[in-house]
Amino acid sequence: MTITFSHNQPEDSPEHAGAVAFQEHIEEETDGNVTVDLYPDSQMGSLREQVESTQLGEIDITMQPSAVVSPFVDAVKIVDLPYLWPESNEQKYEVQDSEVGEELLGTLNQGQLEGLGYWPGGFKLFTTSGKEIHKPSDFEGLTMRTMESPALISQYEGWGGNAEPVPYAEVYNALQQGVVDGQENPLQTIYLNDYHKVQDYVIESHHGTMTYLLMANQSWFNGLNEQTQEAITAAEEVGVEAARDSLAETEDEYRQKIKDSEAEYYELTDEEIQTFREASQPIHEEIVQDADQQEILEKMYNKIEEVSGQSGESEE
Repeated sequence: MTITFSHNQPEDSPEHAGAVAFQEHIEEETDGNVTVDLYPDSQMGSLREQVESTQLGEIDITMQPSAVVSPFVDAVKIVDLPYLWPESNEQKYEVQDSEVGEELLGTLNQGQLEGLGYWPGGFKLFTTSGKEIHKPSDFEGLTMRTMESPALISQYEGWGGNAEPVPYAEVYNALQQGVVDGQENPLQTIYLNDYHKVQDYVIESHHGTMTYLLMANQSWFNGLNEQTQEAITAAEEVGVEAARDSLAETEDEYRQKIKDSEAEYYELTDEEIQTFREASQPIHEEIVQDADQQEILEKMYNKIEEVSGQSGESEE
């Protein structure tokens, strides 16, 4: 049996390191009875097309940003709420690996998808031309590229800016040509795609995460025998650890290389982050209005507070 596994990141990314670890583990554990064909770098189509192909069963397993999945399964937009997560990767992983994380992952069944795990892309940063960002109102007059996600569009509108969905493959040109003023992505995506070379400012903001959802076609996965399902689950655990380790090893390197470039690198202060956090709470309430989703979000706030001491809701 051969598993088709697609994702969007280049071969020198932490995401691909995890995919290779997944491939090697399952092939070794099954003595080669299960093999994995990896298709990185959007070889199987745009991000949205890969989700659709997985729904249709043309791709067995795909790794896609939660924001790309949210138009198909609305509840996963919770992952992309601004200033939801703790500012520590380890604490974020603890929440995602918890019972409420599993509950949210389980909503993928509503889109004919089987959630296998949360894979890391790191915290997103803002990059902009012409204006350095220190507070939400600095986005006024700016158009920021986002993924095709209502939650991310609402985020920038809530801060007073504008958002424009642009396909991933077209982001560099859109920045270079001034079609948009800025964008948000993790360090490795900014560096590996040279976004910092066509932007004036790179702002470390900790405003959100690039969280990838590892998903299978639901009917395909349910049709597998128990032994193969367990092998996939075990390979996912090995793969996600490899991706997390690779991310931890490379983020400092990418950060320093961006700092050494011509772009201005700025880290928001604790006070500036708190201002953003308070401005983002009404955005949470606007985005999450469904009762079932509100229940999951409340559990998420509680778990985040448990692991980090960070209250998910602003102080009255």
